[in-house]
Amino acid sequence: MDSKRSAESQPARRRPPTPVKIVIAGGFGVGKTTAVGSISETPPLRTEASITSVSAEIDRTGYVPSKVTTTVALDFGSITIDDEVKLYLFGTPGQDRFGFMWHDLVHGALGALVIVDTRRLGDCYPAVDYFEKTGVPFVVAVNTFDGTLAHHLDDVRWALAMQDHVPLITFDARARLSVRDALLVVLRTSFQRVTTAAAPVS
Repeated sequence: MDSKRSAESQPARRRPPTPVKIVIAGGFGVGKTTAVGSISETPPLRTEASITSVSAEIDRTGYVPSKVTTTVALDFGSITIDDEVKLYLFGTPGQDRFGFMWHDLVHGALGALVIVDTRRLGDCYPAVDYFEKTGVPFVVAVNTFDGTLAHHLDDVRWALAMQDHVPLITFDARARLSVRDALLVVLRTSFQRVTTAAAPVS
Protein backbone atom coordinates (compact mmCIF):
# COMPACT_ATOMS: atom_id res chain seq x y z
CA MET A 1 0.00 0.00 0.00
CA ASP A 2 2.79 2.40 0.96
CA SER A 3 4.65 1.66 -2.27
CA LYS A 4 1.50 2.34 -4.29
CA ARG A 5 0.92 5.64 -2.48
CA SER A 6 4.57 6.59 -3.01
CA ALA A 7 4.32 5.89 -6.75
CA GLU A 8 1.16 7.95 -7.04
CA SER A 9 2.77 10.89 -5.28
CA GLN A 10 5.69 11.06 -7.71
CA PRO A 11 5.29 13.67 -10.47
CA ALA A 12 4.67 12.37 -13.96
CA ARG A 13 7.82 12.11 -15.99
CA ARG A 14 7.94 14.86 -18.63
CA ARG A 15 8.45 13.66 -22.17
CA PRO A 16 11.42 15.17 -24.01
CA PRO A 17 10.54 17.69 -26.74
CA THR A 18 10.06 16.41 -30.26
CA PRO A 19 13.20 16.94 -32.36
CA VAL A 20 12.56 18.96 -35.53
CA LYS A 21 15.14 19.50 -38.24
CA ILE A 22 15.23 22.89 -39.94
CA VAL A 23 17.64 23.85 -42.72
CA ILE A 24 19.02 27.37 -43.05
CA ALA A 25 20.09 27.93 -46.65
CA GLY A 26 21.08 30.67 -49.06
CA GLY A 27 23.93 32.05 -51.10
CA PHE A 28 27.43 32.95 -50.01
CA GLY A 29 27.69 35.50 -47.20
CA VAL A 30 23.95 36.06 -46.68
CA GLY A 31 24.06 35.43 -42.91
CA LYS A 32 23.47 31.71 -42.41
CA THR A 33 26.31 31.18 -39.94
CA THR A 34 25.39 34.38 -38.13
CA ALA A 35 21.75 33.29 -37.79
CA VAL A 36 22.64 29.89 -36.35
CA GLY A 37 25.10 31.47 -33.92
CA SER A 38 22.58 34.11 -32.83
CA ILE A 39 19.85 31.64 -31.85
CA SER A 40 21.58 28.42 -30.78
CA GLU A 41 21.30 27.66 -27.06
CA THR A 42 24.44 25.53 -27.28
CA PRO A 43 27.79 26.57 -28.78
CA PRO A 44 27.22 26.14 -32.52
CA LEU A 45 29.27 23.69 -34.52
CA ARG A 46 30.96 25.47 -37.40
CA THR A 47 33.06 24.10 -40.24
CA GLU A 48 34.76 27.19 -41.57
CA ALA A 49 37.92 27.74 -43.57
CA SER A 50 39.81 30.91 -44.34
CA ILE A 51 38.97 32.68 -47.59
CA THR A 52 41.98 32.71 -49.90
CA SER A 53 42.61 35.27 -52.62
CA VAL A 54 41.56 32.70 -55.23
CA SER A 55 38.28 31.77 -53.50
CA ALA A 56 37.54 35.45 -52.87
CA GLU A 57 37.38 36.01 -56.62
CA ILE A 58 35.25 32.90 -57.19
CA ASP A 59 32.82 33.70 -54.38
CA ARG A 60 32.53 37.42 -55.18
CA THR A 61 33.25 38.87 -51.75
CA GLY A 62 32.87 42.49 -52.90
CA TYR A 63 29.65 43.01 -50.89
CA VAL A 64 31.06 41.30 -47.81
CA PRO A 65 34.66 42.56 -47.64
CA SER A 66 34.90 41.89 -43.89
CA LYS A 67 34.17 38.17 -44.36
CA VAL A 68 37.39 36.23 -43.84
CA THR A 69 36.04 32.69 -43.42
CA THR A 70 33.47 30.56 -45.21
CA THR A 71 31.42 27.46 -44.33
CA VAL A 72 32.75 24.39 -46.14
CA ALA A 73 30.43 21.71 -44.71
CA LEU A 74 27.67 22.90 -42.38
CA ASP A 75 26.71 24.98 -39.38
CA PHE A 76 24.82 23.21 -36.60
CA GLY A 77 22.93 24.53 -33.59
CA SER A 78 19.80 23.87 -31.55
CA ILE A 79 17.07 25.81 -29.79
CA THR A 80 14.24 24.61 -27.55
CA ILE A 81 11.04 26.35 -28.62
CA ASP A 82 8.86 25.03 -25.78
CA ASP A 83 8.18 21.82 -23.84
CA GLU A 84 7.05 20.09 -27.03
CA VAL A 85 9.47 21.17 -29.78
CA LYS A 86 13.26 21.43 -30.06
CA LEU A 87 14.76 22.66 -33.32
CA TYR A 88 17.98 21.30 -34.74
CA LEU A 89 19.39 23.79 -37.21
CA PHE A 90 21.55 22.81 -40.17
CA GLY A 91 23.17 25.64 -42.12
CA THR A 92 24.23 24.83 -45.66
CA PRO A 93 27.41 26.05 -47.36
CA GLY A 94 26.61 28.88 -49.75
CA GLN A 95 29.04 28.30 -52.60
CA ASP A 96 27.95 26.47 -55.73
CA ARG A 97 30.93 24.11 -55.52
CA PHE A 98 29.54 22.68 -52.26
CA GLY A 99 26.04 22.21 -53.66
CA PHE A 100 26.43 18.42 -53.73
CA MET A 101 26.13 18.43 -49.92
CA TRP A 102 22.67 20.00 -49.83
CA HIS A 103 20.75 16.77 -50.45
CA ASP A 104 22.20 15.08 -47.37
CA LEU A 105 21.70 18.16 -45.19
CA VAL A 106 18.08 18.61 -46.29
CA HIS A 107 17.13 14.95 -45.87
CA GLY A 108 14.54 14.63 -43.09
CA ALA A 109 14.02 18.37 -42.67
CA LEU A 110 10.55 19.63 -41.78
CA GLY A 111 11.20 23.00 -43.40
CA ALA A 112 13.79 25.54 -44.44
CA LEU A 113 14.65 29.19 -43.98
CA VAL A 114 16.17 30.59 -47.18
CA ILE A 115 18.10 33.77 -46.44
CA VAL A 116 18.33 36.44 -49.12
CA ASP A 117 20.66 39.41 -49.55
CA THR A 118 18.85 41.87 -51.82
CA ARG A 119 22.19 43.34 -52.94
CA ARG A 120 22.91 40.01 -54.66
CA LEU A 121 19.57 38.53 -55.65
CA GLY A 122 21.20 36.49 -58.41
CA ASP A 123 22.99 34.40 -55.78
CA CYS A 124 19.66 33.48 -54.21
CA TYR A 125 17.99 31.86 -57.23
CA PRO A 126 19.58 28.41 -56.76
CA ALA A 127 18.35 28.07 -53.16
CA VAL A 128 14.78 29.11 -54.01
CA ASP A 129 14.72 26.81 -57.04
CA TYR A 130 16.12 23.93 -54.99
CA PHE A 131 13.38 24.00 -52.36
CA GLU A 132 10.64 24.53 -54.92
CA LYS A 133 11.78 21.35 -56.67
CA THR A 134 12.25 19.24 -53.53
CA GLY A 135 8.86 20.15 -52.10
CA VAL A 136 10.28 20.97 -48.66
CA PRO A 137 8.23 23.83 -47.15
CA PHE A 138 10.33 26.98 -46.97
CA VAL A 139 10.24 30.63 -46.03
CA VAL A 140 12.32 33.31 -47.73
CA ALA A 141 13.81 35.80 -45.27
CA VAL A 142 15.46 39.02 -46.42
CA ASN A 143 18.40 39.78 -44.14
CA THR A 144 18.30 43.51 -43.40
CA PHE A 145 21.99 44.32 -43.48
CA ASP A 146 22.70 47.57 -41.62
CA GLY A 147 19.00 47.71 -40.71
CA THR A 148 17.91 48.76 -44.19
CA LEU A 149 15.72 47.15 -46.84
CA ALA A 150 17.11 47.88 -50.29
CA HIS A 151 14.01 46.72 -52.22
CA HIS A 152 10.29 46.42 -51.52
CA LEU A 153 9.23 42.86 -50.71
CA ASP A 154 6.85 42.76 -53.67
CA ASP A 155 9.79 43.54 -55.95
CA VAL A 156 11.86 40.82 -54.29
CA ARG A 157 9.07 38.28 -54.80
CA TRP A 158 8.78 39.26 -58.46
CA ALA A 159 12.56 39.15 -59.01
CA LEU A 160 12.85 35.69 -57.47
CA ALA A 161 9.72 34.44 -59.30
CA MET A 162 8.40 33.15 -56.00
CA GLN A 163 5.03 31.44 -55.76
CA ASP A 164 2.37 33.30 -53.82
CA HIS A 165 2.05 30.67 -51.09
CA VAL A 166 5.72 30.98 -50.06
CA PRO A 167 6.06 33.40 -47.11
CA LEU A 168 8.45 36.32 -47.64
CA ILE A 169 9.64 38.13 -44.52
CA THR A 170 12.44 40.37 -43.27
CA PHE A 171 14.70 39.64 -40.34
CA ASP A 172 18.08 40.50 -38.81
CA ALA A 173 20.42 37.50 -38.62
CA ARG A 174 22.36 39.19 -35.81
CA ALA A 175 19.35 39.53 -33.49
CA ARG A 176 18.28 36.45 -31.50
CA LEU A 177 14.60 37.40 -31.24
CA SER A 178 14.44 38.26 -34.94
CA VAL A 179 15.89 34.86 -35.87
CA ARG A 180 13.46 33.18 -33.46
CA ASP A 181 10.49 34.90 -35.09
CA ALA A 182 11.70 33.83 -38.55
CA LEU A 183 12.03 30.21 -37.41
CA LEU A 184 8.52 30.31 -35.94
CA VAL A 185 7.22 31.31 -39.38
CA VAL A 186 9.01 28.27 -40.81
CA LEU A 187 7.41 26.05 -38.18
CA ARG A 188 3.91 27.39 -38.80
CA THR A 189 4.33 27.07 -42.56
CA SER A 190 5.65 23.51 -42.29
CA PHE A 191 3.01 22.34 -39.81
CA GLN A 192 0.27 23.85 -41.96
CA ARG A 193 1.58 21.99 -45.00
CA VAL A 194 1.72 18.70 -43.06
CA THR A 195 -1.78 19.22 -41.63
CA THR A 196 -3.22 20.04 -45.06
CA ALA A 197 -1.59 16.99 -46.63
CA ALA A 198 -2.91 14.72 -43.87
CA ALA A 199 -6.47 16.05 -43.99
CA PRO A 200 -8.97 13.53 -45.43
CA VAL A 201 -10.41 14.34 -48.82
CA SER A 202 -14.17 14.86 -48.58
